Amino acid sequence: MSHRLIFDTDSAVFNDDAAALAMLLQRRDLVEILGITVVAGNHTVHQGAEHLLHLLELTGATDIPLFHGADAPLVHTPEQAARQEVQWGPISFKGAFDATAEVQTPHGGRFAVTRPQTTDAVSFIIDTIEQYPDEITLVAVGPMTNLALALRRRPGLAARIKSLVFMGGTARVSGNVTPAAEFNFWFDPEAAATALGSAIPHIVMFGLDVTNRAPIRKMLFDTIVAVDTPITRLMRHDMGPRFETDPGAACYVWDCVTAAWLIDPSVVTVAEHLPIVVDTTFGPTYGAARVAEDAPAAAIIEVMLDLNVEKFYEMYERLLTRPVPASGPVQDISQGQWRNG
Repeated sequence: MSHRLIFDTDSAVFNDDAAALAMLLQRRDLVEILGITVVAGNHTVHQGAEHLLHLLELTGATDIPLFHGADAPLVHTPEQAARQEVQWGPISFKGAFDATAEVQTPHGGRFAVTRPQTTDAVSFIIDTIEQYPDEITLVAVGPMTNLALALRRRPGLAARIKSLVFMGGTARVSGNVTPAAEFNFWFDPEAAATALGSAIPHIVMFGLDVTNRAPIRKMLFDTIVAVDTPITRLMRHDMGPRFETDPGAACYVWDCVTAAWLIDPSVVTVAEHLPIVVDTTFGPTYGAARVAEDAPAAAIIEVMLDLNVEKFYEMYERLLTRPVPASGPVQDISQGQWRNG
């Protein structure tokens, strides 16, 4: 195995979180996903979990346990976001802050048979890292609230994490929810600051600098959904309406770039080790990340900056059009045991 992973996510229907997981699930010869931990961000925790449980059933990967995590940021609130918008201008996407408590069925109209584990995500992260010290790569493709809570509960845990690979922030480009901030960092800036300031020995950042470089256009989308699989049907359901409305649209799949690098690091062509800090002061740049040459104590992060776009597109298309495996183990809720599905 190249990587033994915990996949920490704020999944929506498909777009990038779920698509990134689908890519990794097609290369289980290279990555061992020990568990999936869900955090509030794009959706509420319970809604995001239902989308991922549905994906696990579609891909025959119900042997991978899923855990509910933090349902709110460390400090940030919907009320604070509303004040920011009034004072400093529009916020293009507020994710779970705008969500209702009602959980909708995933695509297909039914909830998955497989259910989340009873253990919470933070406990699972702690227990797994303690069980496999210096072996776990934590892949965080949503707000890093779950990780921050784990580090607060176990201050010495950071040094035993092999690496943190995350999607979030910016180094030298503008934000995507405010002029200054990327969504994952904006939703929970304090969690991002906690993670980046920790003693994790190797931290890899996939910010908008690199993840914005490979948007999905209609031609590639049409090529992928022309191959009929459960995954491409889910992709058509989620992304299709955007291209029907605007054939010139660009769908950004930020987390998928992160997944591609975990599968084949040569997809990234430029990276630099940079001091990165996160703005946790409430104001117009709340949640912004920046290169802090003027802050000698800032964490030095491996920041990915450019990629081989054609190689990424080829990998994205190949992995999302591969036949999905036969159904794996399914949890029998009534018996509390595992059975073959």
